[in-house]
Amino acid sequence: MGSVPGKGTRWQEMSRTALLDLHQLSRQNGAVAAGAGGRWNYSWPRDTAFVAVAMARTGHQGEALQALRFLRHVQLVDRGFEARYLLDGSGPPDDRARQSDGAGWALWAAWEVSRSSGDAGAAASLRSLLDNATGFALAATDNGRQLPPASPDYWEVGVSRTSLGTVAPLLAGLEASQKMYVALGERGLAERSGAAATRLRTIIEQQFAGGWERFGSQGHRGGGLDAAVTFLMPPFARSPSSQVVDAWTRYQLDARRPGGGLAPESQWKHDGISWTPETALVAYTAAMSGRPDLSAHWLDWLNEHRTAWGSLPEKVLATGAPPGRRLLRGPRPSSC
Repeated sequence: MGSVPGKGTRWQEMSRTALLDLHQLSRQNGAVAAGAGGRWNYSWPRDTAFVAVAMARTGHQGEALQALRFLRHVQLVDRGFEARYLLDGSGPPDDRARQSDGAGWALWAAWEVSRSSGDAGAAASLRSLLDNATGFALAATDNGRQLPPASPDYWEVGVSRTSLGTVAPLLAGLEASQKMYVALGERGLAERSGAAATRLRTIIEQQFAGGWERFGSQGHRGGGLDAAVTFLMPPFARSPSSQVVDAWTRYQLDARRPGGGLAPESQWKHDGISWTPETALVAYTAAMSGRPDLSAHWLDWLNEHRTAWGSLPEKVLATGAPPGRRLLRGPRPSSC
């Protein structure tokens, strides 16, 4: 038996409906569909990681562990992940380019799930996922000495340069790896992950701190503040610098849409559309960094823009209404 977060608050019904939606989208093998059907009827590693954490935080430990076992099952020989998978776990549905952030999200989720359980056995049961995803993150970053190769991220579009949305989750993963190895009593492995995370954090600051834009200083500036700056805030990263906190604060102002929510970046196309995943990320990181009033503001906005049946749409029009079916099926960040 689990619990509904926010019980007794004005967000209780939104939380209850969200948990029901996650239950409906989850399969017995741990796969989690990104949507109710059509082009979203696949499982993305980052979606699965977030669902695992949500399940663990609400007392659904069995479902959380099963979701992570699915990730362990579909992990590739090089210890990374495809962009998305068929729900039976048999492989990817097409030749879409792989997305390197999956290993980082898997590590972050493994730590959050294991520590939420309060059971040392949970961490031990995820050991192969931990070892493999850590190995991928270390290899992709040369033990934290370089940015990983260019890879699509939560925007779901091809890129030629490494984005903040790819490297920030790998940093979160290495920090989670360090904590999980400490919990397992593996001091040497913990120090290895921690040292790599420290080096990678320095590189991120050097490459992106000028404006925390999507591609940082790797080329011409443009796009403005990227929502991925939230990945550098708690609970994803510990002790954010004052620069990160300032950028996270500015993002909420610069990326505000007419409908009151947020866009994926501050200079997003002028379509007036707010995105609920990015808005929820700010609510989440505000809560986890000790800013309850700010978190409440964004939770209220989300609560006020649910669909008629109570679920959260992915997008909200400038008028405050959810978009029609055609827009709901457009290009998307798959899971923030």
